[in-house]
Amino acid sequence: MIADSHCHLDYPALYSQLDDVVKRAEFNQVKYLLTICTTLESFKKIKSIVNKYKNIYGTFGIHPHESKKYKNLNSKFILNEIKNCKKIIGIGETGLDFYYNHSDKDIQKKIFLEHISASLELNIPVIVHSRNAEKDTYEILKSEKKNSKLKVLLHCFTGSSDFAKKLVDIDCYISISGIVTFDKSSKLADTVSSIPIENLLVETDSPYLAPMPFRGKSNEPSYIVHTVEKLSQIKNVTKEYIMSNTTNNFKKLFSLT
Repeated sequence: MIADSHCHLDYPALYSQLDDVVKRAEFNQVKYLLTICTTLESFKKIKSIVNKYKNIYGTFGIHPHESKKYKNLNSKFILNEIKNCKKIIGIGETGLDFYYNHSDKDIQKKIFLEHISASLELNIPVIVHSRNAEKDTYEILKSEKKNSKLKVLLHCFTGSSDFAKKLVDIDCYISISGIVTFDKSSKLADTVSSIPIENLLVETDSPYLAPMPFRGKSNEPSYIVHTVEKLSQIKNVTKEYIMSNTTNNFKKLFSLT
């Protein structure tokens, strides 16, 4: 079985046909799905989704692109939003995106830290987005993990080998998306080969980043089998080994039995 550790089931391309999307995922051995929050509006849909489907869990978070709209967001607000929501098992997606800079860098950092504070308060993982921000992301995570039990998942990892090593050294989990299947991702594949299996998860980030051979089309959780296949080639192990280990890592990180 497989765990899709990061998908956006509230987005129209998937939400409009969710029953079929879930059935196709189950047919392809996707046992767990984690649908990720990016705005307050998306959280409303996520709550209804996780209540309807037994094998789907959710998160609460404000994407770094949206930070400028939530300048006053704090950990207390986050905690209040998710109280009594037992299937909300992570905080995020949060983090830093200095590639697009849709929100001011300082605001992104402030909101990121508020998410981390809520994560620590609840003892659930924070799901981190980092693009063109390796130095700042690492410095924040290293500082916040010091003398704490902060649980971290770097989603859709496309960073440098140095960044990967630093993340592993501070006990972060790293999630790999369909990008690793792309023809021009040989450098990423080399980096992934050096990441211990104990730190790896898999994701689709659907409806984005469909793996080969579906690149350019709308992505969905069932397509994760192609990422698993690529990882098995990179690691020179069986698909079953990748499936078993990444799913066990998912269950361990998110405290699922």
